[in-house]
Amino acid sequence: MSDYTTQISEIEAKVEGGERLSFDDGVFLDEQVDLLTIGRLANTVRERKNGNFAFYNTNIHLNPTNVCIYRCKFCAFRSDLKAEKAYTFDDAMIRERVHEAKSKGATEIHVVGGLHHQKKFDWYLDVVRVIHETWPELHIKAWTPVEIHWFSHMTKKPYEWVFEQMIEAGLGSMPGGGAEIFDEEVRSQICEHKADSSTWFDVHDAAHKLGIKTNATMLYGHLESARHRVDHLIRLREQQDKSGGFQTYIPLAFHPENSKLDHLNKPTGLMDLKQIALGRLMLDNFDHVKAYWIMLGEKIAQTALSFGADDIDGTVVHELIYHDAGAKTPEGLTVEQLHGLIREAGREPVERDTLYRQVLREKESPAQWRIGSPIASAV
Repeated sequence: MSDYTTQISEIEAKVEGGERLSFDDGVFLDEQVDLLTIGRLANTVRERKNGNFAFYNTNIHLNPTNVCIYRCKFCAFRSDLKAEKAYTFDDAMIRERVHEAKSKGATEIHVVGGLHHQKKFDWYLDVVRVIHETWPELHIKAWTPVEIHWFSHMTKKPYEWVFEQMIEAGLGSMPGGGAEIFDEEVRSQICEHKADSSTWFDVHDAAHKLGIKTNATMLYGHLESARHRVDHLIRLREQQDKSGGFQTYIPLAFHPENSKLDHLNKPTGLMDLKQIALGRLMLDNFDHVKAYWIMLGEKIAQTALSFGADDIDGTVVHELIYHDAGAKTPEGLTVEQLHGLIREAGREPVERDTLYRQVLREKESPAQWRIGSPIASAV
């Protein structure tokens, strides 16, 4: 029996038995195992955890400014203050976005943006406050650890204090952006001066201790290798063992267009699916893996529902960050389109809120909804 056959047999046995995979297992899967095999193994875990359900939510994005003090090489969204593309939302514009969210029946608004060096902490706090005061029922998922770290730096207050102010203003949860890749050697090449990996984890740890649910991401397909990706996943797994507050893992495909790394090729569809499958296999303590259709495209995201992903994100109206980096996907999909993608993939669509509770709709109006019990109890 060859070394390859022995190793894949051992991994298959671990997956079937629900055992944790090692770093070496992960690198072997990433570097040597074919897509269909790793996809089959990931689908086993996916269906064990979430049955035949595929989750989505009705959400809208708000990127309140693109002015940013950082100059990350991978980012095509940021702008200098005096650049032609620079913009900053005022309160009226924020309220308009919230009213649009209500008219579309959204349950979540996703808020991330640049670190505007001329805006004080109160401006960022007011973004959350204005949203909450305009429509208190709308769940606010806002600010990555990079932003929280910036707020802490500005105010000279600990992360816990920053979160307490945000919660009082209306914050509901935190997205998982800013992780990029945790290996510091690679990180220094793509986002020099940005909050480092230990800071990213410290912020999530503080959030989890306060009961704030968060997500986790990984940016792949740039300067990293398999060992960097697997290291990234194991660090996420270790943090989840420690604090238990991560809900979803979201692998993010790097889009080089309009960035300082535009000489690189985009990740292939094969790599997209393999990274989703790898995440599902390595992150045994994460309940959900998301195929973010904005970055992947609808076809790869749909296929990913058989390669480890159980979530396809949502309607995602007004996403700018990845479209500025060359994403050719629509800036939003309707609920009907999401249902069609999910059902064609042989899965059962379930609308969730940000905290993975089922959303129950009233037929008279798309803006009328209520939250049911946690979906996990039905699996």
